Amino acid sequence: MPSESVLFQARAAARYFGCLMRSVFFGRGLLLAASALLALAAPTAPAFARRHPEVEAPPPPPPPPPPAAPVGMPDQMIDDAAAYEGVMLRVAATSPNFADPDTVATALRNGAAYDPKVLLRGAIAYAAVAALKEQDFVAALRAAGNSPENRAEMVRDIELNPIYVYQFKGADVAAGYIKSALGSAALSLLATGKTIHQAAYDVQRQPWSNATIADRPGRLSAVKSASANGIAPDPEESAIVRRAATEVEPLPVTGQPLAPPYTAMIDRALQVAAIAALGEATDTVYLNLSSVIEDGITEECLERAKRDLFQCLAVAKPNYEDIFCMGQHEMEDPAICLAESVGVDVPLPPAAPPPAPEAKPRKRSKHA
Repeated sequence: MPSESVLFQARAAARYFGCLMRSVFFGRGLLLAASALLALAAPTAPAFARRHPEVEAPPPPPPPPPPAAPVGMPDQMIDDAAAYEGVMLRVAATSPNFADPDTVATALRNGAAYDPKVLLRGAIAYAAVAALKEQDFVAALRAAGNSPENRAEMVRDIELNPIYVYQFKGADVAAGYIKSALGSAALSLLATGKTIHQAAYDVQRQPWSNATIADRPGRLSAVKSASANGIAPDPEESAIVRRAATEVEPLPVTGQPLAPPYTAMIDRALQVAAIAALGEATDTVYLNLSSVIEDGITEECLERAKRDLFQCLAVAKPNYEDIFCMGQHEMEDPAICLAESVGVDVPLPPAAPPPAPEAKPRKRSKHA
């Protein structure tokens, strides 16, 4: 039998081997456990990553507001301006060299072919087109009206208060163009009226001028009919005004900057020009501008001139008196109305010569 020492060694070796085997199995268990834990943890990695907020791209900027419509005016207003220009040019070109009653009657009908209200509306529209020549004025308005909301609010302010327009750069230059455009035309008509007025005296040397007017009621009726019907604008004149209103070819006007306050006529023209510069004076708002294109004082002055013309013709008998009515009431009076409406000084008629001194009776000599 083996000795006790040998048995002790054998049992010790067995215990060591058992411990070794348990450590091996335990290590493998740890390894398997770690692998299992990693396998379980692996699917949760993306979930852990999602806890961090993702960086989103900034939203695209909003689209820019729609641009303003081009500078321009309603077609009807352009025709009004062209009709005004046509009347002023044709009447101012009337020749004082009358040869017979027919030439007098034709000139009378041509000169009376306007309605005061329509002529005034055309004058304001024409003056507004002249104001659009000032680029600084147009640019300042369009810069302020950089959105549909701004433009709508500006139009309301312009219609309610003409002084609102004064603040924009170039308004004083535009006002100067208005005064020049209307004032020069009025003075030209006034000069022609004075020439025709004088012709009423000069023509009396011709026998036909002293003859009684044939069919006086018919002649007066023809003049009134021409006044009611007016003259349609010439297509070429409308085309010229349209090019100027759209900044293609401005009107050939000049003038000095004009400081406010302005006359009602200049205010009205500036208001229309400002709305046109914003691109808001379209065909659909023509009727809405009716409150802007009114000047009661000037309209009444033109109405009075037309009434005086009819009254003068109603009592005229010889042909030369028709010429007087034409020069005074068909040309001079309306010209003064339009000149004063924009603050243009009207030349005064020459002063009458002083009366000759009365001759004193001579005293008789004592020695007579």
